[in-house]
Amino acid sequence: MSPHTKLLTSLSLTLGTTITISSTHWLMAWAGPELNTLAIIPYTSKSHHPRSIEAAIKYFLVQATASTLLLFSSMTNAWATGQWDITQLTHPTSSLLLTVAIAMKLGLVPFHFWFPEVMQGSPLITAMLLSTMMKFPPTILLLMTSHSLNPTLLTILAVASVTIGGWMGLNQTQLRKILAFSSIAHLGWLAAVIIYSPKLALLIFYLYTLMTITVFLTLNSTKALKLPTLMTSWTKNLSLNAILMLTLLSLAGLPPLTGFLPKWLTIQELTKQEMAATATALAILSLLGLFFYLRLAYYSTITLPPNSTNHMKHWHFTKPTNTTTAILATLSMLTLPLSPLILAIT
Repeated sequence: MSPHTKLLTSLSLTLGTTITISSTHWLMAWAGPELNTLAIIPYTSKSHHPRSIEAAIKYFLVQATASTLLLFSSMTNAWATGQWDITQLTHPTSSLLLTVAIAMKLGLVPFHFWFPEVMQGSPLITAMLLSTMMKFPPTILLLMTSHSLNPTLLTILAVASVTIGGWMGLNQTQLRKILAFSSIAHLGWLAAVIIYSPKLALLIFYLYTLMTITVFLTLNSTKALKLPTLMTSWTKNLSLNAILMLTLLSLAGLPPLTGFLPKWLTIQELTKQEMAATATALAILSLLGLFFYLRLAYYSTITLPPNSTNHMKHWHFTKPTNTTTAILATLSMLTLPLSPLILAIT
């Protein structure tokens, strides 16, 4: 990809996200994700591999369908109420269509089938953008319309997403697919609490983004794409692999790491809303995700030689760890003691 193309697509990604965040009119809110979709496609298909082209086409078709539903939802609401303001979504059919459109953009169950395949066909850095930055505009739209959405429907989507995200990740060997199902499960936690505490939902998204970017940057440094190559990545950079193990455990939600904070606050908020059954179900279903996170942590650091993999070991990999990766990894593991300050700010 030429520098001019990379600059243009990067600016388009930033502009699309900014338009969606700052918009109050439905047409502008629709234009932002459309701009993001067109900007990310060159990143997805830049390797010209058939799998990458397939991923780009799948992503384009799904996002175009979701954007059409979003536009149809806003037009239906404007037809019924005469309002194009995002916060004035009062028509029941429009609320239902909007929920379906955003669930499709985020990859929530049952609209999740495209996401693991697109992630698998994309390079690691592009997959990182798909898991984090591309989820931000739909999440903001969900936040701005949360008062108009159906709580029961969102709870069903949340529990189903945590269930499928954990269950389908158990038998995967491709790291990008595992992280795709991890994203589905984490967004299920976000959807469960977004109506009752939008600020908490935004905090969940920020912490999920922080930990996911750390994992992707670490995997990109060690060039690990599947479990067998992850088993030999300890020969390249021992300290980076130890950081990867702790970040994976943080994603699993184990105390005293940062990932425990969103799960703890979500269960607390759901209990306050007299939804103890939902909180209990989410806590139990998170054990499914914990299993494959522990398996990744085991393969990354605890597997000792000799092992049965056929991959060549690369000793004395002396490339220094990126400063950004080190900072993000520190935040991904050590933010929990700052939770009183974070709660005071939010």
